[in-house]
Amino acid sequence: MIKKILFFVLLNLTCGIITAQNTIQNQYNQLGGSASGLGQNLYDRNGNPIDTTAVIDASTIPIGLFSWTVDERFGNMYRIPVDTLQHNFQNTNDTGGETGHYSFLGNLGAPRLSHVFFDRKDPSQLFFTDPYDFFLKNAGNIVYTNTKSPFTNISYFKQGGSRDGEERFKAYFAVNVNKRFGFGFDADYIYGRGKYANQSTALFNGDLFSYYHGDKYDMHLNFIYDNLKMAENGGIIDDRFISFPDIMAEGGQTYDDKEIPTNLANIWNRNTGYHAFLTHCYNLGFYRDNPDKADTVNTKVFVPVTSFIHTMKVDMNKRQYISYDDEQNRNYFQNHYLGTDSFDITKTLTIKNTFGISLREGFNKWAKAGLTAFVSFEHRNFTLTDTVAGVPHQRIATNHKENVLSVGGQLIKEQGKLLHYNVTGEVVLAGEDIGQFSVEGKGDLNFRLFNDTVRLEANAYIKNLNPTFYYRHFHSKHYWWDHDLSEIMKSRIEGCLSIDKWRTRLKAGFENITNYTYLDNTSVKYTTTENEQEITSYKNNIAVTQNPGSIQVFSASLQQDFKLGIFHLDNEITYQTSSNQEVLPLPDLVLYHNLYLKFALAKKVLKIEMGADMRYFTQYYAPDYAPAIGQFYLQNKDNKYKLGGFPLVNAYINIHLKRTRLFVSMYNIVEPKGDKSYFQAPHYPLNPRCLKFGLSWNFFD
Repeated sequence: MIKKILFFVLLNLTCGIITAQNTIQNQYNQLGGSASGLGQNLYDRNGNPIDTTAVIDASTIPIGLFSWTVDERFGNMYRIPVDTLQHNFQNTNDTGGETGHYSFLGNLGAPRLSHVFFDRKDPSQLFFTDPYDFFLKNAGNIVYTNTKSPFTNISYFKQGGSRDGEERFKAYFAVNVNKRFGFGFDADYIYGRGKYANQSTALFNGDLFSYYHGDKYDMHLNFIYDNLKMAENGGIIDDRFISFPDIMAEGGQTYDDKEIPTNLANIWNRNTGYHAFLTHCYNLGFYRDNPDKADTVNTKVFVPVTSFIHTMKVDMNKRQYISYDDEQNRNYFQNHYLGTDSFDITKTLTIKNTFGISLREGFNKWAKAGLTAFVSFEHRNFTLTDTVAGVPHQRIATNHKENVLSVGGQLIKEQGKLLHYNVTGEVVLAGEDIGQFSVEGKGDLNFRLFNDTVRLEANAYIKNLNPTFYYRHFHSKHYWWDHDLSEIMKSRIEGCLSIDKWRTRLKAGFENITNYTYLDNTSVKYTTTENEQEITSYKNNIAVTQNPGSIQVFSASLQQDFKLGIFHLDNEITYQTSSNQEVLPLPDLVLYHNLYLKFALAKKVLKIEMGADMRYFTQYYAPDYAPAIGQFYLQNKDNKYKLGGFPLVNAYINIHLKRTRLFVSMYNIVEPKGDKSYFQAPHYPLNPRCLKFGLSWNFFD
């Protein structure tokens, strides 16, 4: 309730700000300038330039409105499309991803893990919030907007009723004080009651941001607050309630989805986070005539030569595992290290400062690339619960401090149309991660072929990584370990070919991993006798394990879209294979197909997309989910089974009218109950067939 009150107070203040800005914005409109360093070019969702002189309707991308994100290390700015596009709007609220790459627990905002290995990110020090990447913001994906008039977006998504429905409310606001300084906020709230018992999600994420773009001084600042509460049910108690509902109803009792018994109750994972980020730089350079305005007004433009960079990033997270220790929960877990204590708390604090000096690209004809040298220092403090020897009920909080000093460099070329590249290397000289290093490179080559644009991209890296803290140390109610782990060596090479006119994108890559580190299922087998029959069950346990050898992963993906008049067919096919399916199981195929009609009515003001899309992955031993740590891990070796082979089909109509977008979709129209493939994670069934609705409204004044 407090969060809601504060949020609406903030909205009221925003309305006052909008009113107060009218005079300022009129003056700014007369200036007609843009943010320093971004230029006037805008880009669509595929990175293609937009002719702003042809944009006459504010329902697309109005002149003077453009957005970007910043690099967390150096503060480099990367343009992104403004969120006004219609295509696939109905999928932007799908926890499984816009093209269905992710396994998740069924409910909106629940933890997720990608089926596609090359989509998976390295574990972070903020270990417990990694599975919530569908929802959470970080410093690298905060959207900054420069606008000639205040810009506001309100979005609302709804499914189901007050008993088992899902809702999401999003608000975004951006305004400029003048052509160099702007600020805004972003708020996102999810409440998923859940189709099944004890699986509700209540997630809030909000951020405040500001920026200043001057000739000699440049700054980006943001502050993020998140509060995530996830009810844990351990999955349904018997898959046959979904796979064979007729058998489970033989006794005369039928169950609706909410009445199906679950393994756990009265258990929650809660994460509360505070994140601050500042990146700024001071530029040395000179002024010269602006070649873009040489025929009109003889204006000067500042050319940066050398930049002095400072970036600071602070992350705090408090994770609580709340468990009221009734008999049901006690029978589920093997260990109870903290006895009957209801609360299990761990805290994380990281503070990282990076200082760099950069020789900027393009200040003269010989400076074909930019060169940056940097040094970083990171302090980490982790708080774990410890027991006291000889005192059964006493608990103490212990701090584990780590410091890391590293140096590195970057060679980058972003200007021009033909060739771009970025190579960054870093090595740790002292501290907990001493010896850790990484070299990452990416580049693209663009050229014309048969009156079309062809783009070749390449990405590669080699990393030697110290496993993150919570793989090495974790003390909790049900899991407890302290490990001295070997460093993980990873190397990857990936290439991509894109041909715009053909609507074709072909990508292939290979990765080798030594000392792959993962969460293993070490559940303990128990046999009991009931009515003279032996019943086998397992008590849950987890261990951190490293695979001593190497694992290879190959992946290839083809995106091919077809168009014939108003008929469209979008396709994505991903093939992948793992050399060790026992340790790193992956589906062979991950598919997405979208068949739809796209047309416009009422003098092309009303734009409509209507059709159906399908997500599919072949059967494999999909990772299980461990509620006491909030992470995915391997299935139990003794009773594992394959999931997949189920087409998840959604029908939809997607409408765009001036500044408003809306959709209505029918989720899971196939719904083949009576089949184990109805699960994406063991014992966590998909949501049944349901109607979804979404609305997004942009305000430009």
